[in-house]
Amino acid sequence: MARPPVHDEALRGRLLDVTAEVVARDGAAKAALRDIARSAGTSTSAIYTLFGGKGELLAAVIEHGFESFAAAQHDAAPGGLRALGVAYREWAIAHPALYRLMFDGSLDDFADCEPDPAAASDSLVPLQAAIAATGSPDVARDAVAVWAQVHGAVSLEFAGVAPPDADWDAVYATVLDTIERRWGVATR
Repeated sequence: MARPPVHDEALRGRLLDVTAEVVARDGAAKAALRDIARSAGTSTSAIYTLFGGKGELLAAVIEHGFESFAAAQHDAAPGGLRALGVAYREWAIAHPALYRLMFDGSLDDFADCEPDPAAASDSLVPLQAAIAATGSPDVARDAVAVWAQVHGAVSLEFAGVAPPDADWDAVYATVLDTIERRWGVATR
């Protein structure tokens, strides 16, 4: 009797990573489960067993991205606003395919791709706590304002729309300096 295939967490993680890369490269509509499975060193049956189908796999990729991003934010939280901002960019640079999929909206209309909103919400908790520590009268508004600034800088960097000689480290440091001045946090 043949042994049943093992569909463990390592395979699940590999499928999530490969899917993010394939979808970022080819788009969701062209990303074939057969190609994803082959790239992950498994079969399509593993995808169906672990996720249910393509829509559920795509939702799991987004959730996985937000879980990883949230972990980076929670790890950086003790360092305050600047550390959170640095961690934001570092995570995006380390995970460009996930970053794009999480924020570009390309999976919004894909059938059965309905990520759990709680995955995204947890990633904001450290930023909201840092904003609350500044005495902000409107933590939700100010957290979104800070997020928009760091997200905007990273998105512009990824899009390559600045002058070709732009020093992104310096641009990003200026964004973080501005955030710290606005929310009354001492800079470096």
